[in-house]
Amino acid sequence: QFPNTAYYLPVIYGFTGIEVSKLSDLFPVLDIAKSLLRPEVSDRLWLPYLGETLDCGAATLLAEEAIEGIRFARGEQPERIPGLQLTGTSFTSPDVEKGEEGGYANGPIDDVQLRSWGIQLVDGRMPGFAAIVGAAKSNEAAVSIVRELQQRNILVFLSGNVNGRSIIHQLMEEGVEMGYDTYIVPFGTDTISAIYALGFATRSALTFGGLKGGQIREILLYNKYRTFAFVLALGEVDDLKYATAAGAINYGFPTIADTVIPQILPTGVTLYEHVVSMPFDDIEGKDDTEKARRLVERCIEVRGVKVKITEVPIPVPYGSAFEGERVRRADMRIEFGGKYSRAFEYLRMRPLDEV
Repeated sequence: QFPNTAYYLPVIYGFTGIEVSKLSDLFPVLDIAKSLLRPEVSDRLWLPYLGETLDCGAATLLAEEAIEGIRFARGEQPERIPGLQLTGTSFTSPDVEKGEEGGYANGPIDDVQLRSWGIQLVDGRMPGFAAIVGAAKSNEAAVSIVRELQQRNILVFLSGNVNGRSIIHQLMEEGVEMGYDTYIVPFGTDTISAIYALGFATRSALTFGGLKGGQIREILLYNKYRTFAFVLALGEVDDLKYATAAGAINYGFPTIADTVIPQILPTGVTLYEHVVSMPFDDIEGKDDTEKARRLVERCIEVRGVKVKITEVPIPVPYGSAFEGERVRRADMRIEFGGKYSRAFEYLRMRPLDEV
């Protein structure tokens, strides 16, 4: 099982009830995954039915988690990303030697953090999470997308790449702090690492929904109605991303892409649209920052996330997600008190009946 987490390999456990504790336990899992695969549909045949797509998506998730489990057994997870430094508790595995320079992605969310965030998801303080896969059109757009989500207290899970470039790299280049403290969790630079986001969703249902492994219908319904999450696919969508998105739809999580892809608009498995295409270049806006804001607003609309934001006239984004973020010297605008400036407190007394 993944280090510092319960429920073995959680997606596999949730779907099948199989407790994977050794490699040989994966054989029946792969048999189930193969049984879910369906013949490829002809280009001339359009099926008004998502069942086969969802089955293939579920098979993809089982295979992806099996791969990540094997990678952990080989010491290949969490993924090594040179130069990446995470805030707060950085790693799932205590066996990973971080060193002063860090350099590893997060890996699956550990149980302590799951309980902390899970409670906030249940009581509504945290509206949901966004699983971002790929790379944004520009660094400016990448930062804007993440900041818009942070302001809404929405968790941000990062994975995937486009031609070897990931949104993780883009945020690193722009000096955006990532880690538990800032609600931005980089899982890895390949699409397969997105399975950790769905593992988080599965474990939330098992932990807070009182469900057991193998109760997959109940687990999926719990997430559809209680975990307001969505997939945001940035850049080119290849076959693996399509298949992973199909797996996420099983949970009631829609996919929004910033490129031209086939749409699935009727409701059913998700509360609203299943797959929405919103090409970034076609979004109205004077620059990438404004376009990114509109893209995030569309994502929230499609998933049905209820978010209330009080506009405060300050020139920086704000929200509880920024509480753990350090203010670097280059970003400092004004300082009251402290090492480099003088300050004083003004105290005015009034009678108690005037207070």
